[in-house]
This record gives sequence, structure tokens and C-alpha cells, in this order.
Amino acid sequence: MELFVDGKIDAFLGTPPEPQQLRGRQIGHVIMNSNVDRPWSQYFCCMLTGNRDFVRKHPVATKRVMRAILKATDFCVRNPEGAARRMVDGGFTDRYDYALQTLKDVPFNRWRDYDPEDTVRFYALRLREAGMIKLTPNRILADGADGRFLNELRREMKG
Repeated sequence: MELFVDGKIDAFLGTPPEPQQLRGRQIGHVIMNSNVDRPWSQYFCCMLTGNRDFVRKHPVATKRVMRAILKATDFCVRNPEGAARRMVDGGFTDRYDYALQTLKDVPFNRWRDYDPEDTVRFYALRLREAGMIKLTPNRILADGADGRFLNELRREMKG
């Protein structure tokens, strides 16, 4: 995610392909990029969530979905050109150059390193400070976080 400013747009939070389009049209300038600017760059930008009842009733299916997503993530790291081509061929975007730039910019390989609980805690604190939520980060983690599938897949998918 990038925060752009210019004379017409006070602030614009952009997710792909918007940042590439704005840069291509030379609109504004980046004042914050969560992929590289601390502290944002030290946490996951995206998280996978699941319905609590479904996850409890279908742990094998839940783990299979997570494994498929993480394998696709690893493919994006190993072969961004091939992943960008598949995005275009699949009709998800019509701009190969934007897709490739996004795949090269987003730190997909960090899923093995970052701590999802730290990420939830960090963003929950920001949301609480902004008055957007009332729950504490610890309450959110206690009520809804379960890292066992990710931990199992990290061990299984070393590399």
C-alpha cells in the first residue's frame, strides 16, 4: 500500500494497480510505502481469515486452502514473470507490466518470517488509537487468533 499526495488528491491509499497507474501518469508522489517504510514494513500487509465454525469443523480443508495460497505465494517469489503472465492470461489484469511490478514490489516471501500475532497487535493498536475499535489487541488475539495451521505449514513447506 502506498500513500500518494498531490494538488488534486489530498491523500490516496493505493493498492495495486493504482500506484502503478498513478506513477505512470506522473500524478503526485509517494509519501509512505508500507512495503519499505517502517514500522509498516515489519508486518504482514494481508492476513487470511476464516469463519471460526468452519475452521473448527473442517481443519483439513482449512489447511489445504492455506497450503494452496502459500504455494501460490512462493510461485510469485520464484517466478514473478510467469505469475504476471498467468494474471494477464487469466483475465485478472490487462497490464503485464503493472502485474510484474506489483509482484516484484510486494514482499511475498516474508510469510515465513513475520509473526501474525505481532501484526494483529500492531494494527489493532493503530485502529484503537484512531477510535475505530474498542477491543484491546490482546482481547482480539484471545478471541480470534489461531496460528497453528500457519506454524504447521511453515515446518512442512521449509524452503
